[in-house]
Amino acid sequence: MSKKKASKAGSRTEWLDDKSDTPLIGQYVERLGSFLDAMADGKIESSELKTQEARVVALMKSIEPALDDELHEQITHLLCELSAYNIMHTIHDLVEGRPKTKFRG
Repeated sequence: MSKKKASKAGSRTEWLDDKSDTPLIGQYVERLGSFLDAMADGKIESSELKTQEARVVALMKSIEPALDDELHEQITHLLCELSAYNIMHTIHDLVEGRPKTKFRG
């Protein structure tokens, strides 16, 4: 994993791997306690999804007012692209994990 770089506020969690330019966000997600708890039984309950949504909403409400219009648009675009990437990545992994042969019964 990439090293944290110093910023004015202390240390900054890097978004991209320095060598490969691949997003690191997925690796950080895998260390979130709430994510690990939700995934522990291999399924996501409606209540777990609702709780995650509440965390996202709370973060958006706390961050959005601090953004100027230009940065707000950039971050909105980033969030949309990141969501698309995560969905595409998940589908790709599911398809790649399928057996390559067909059942002949």
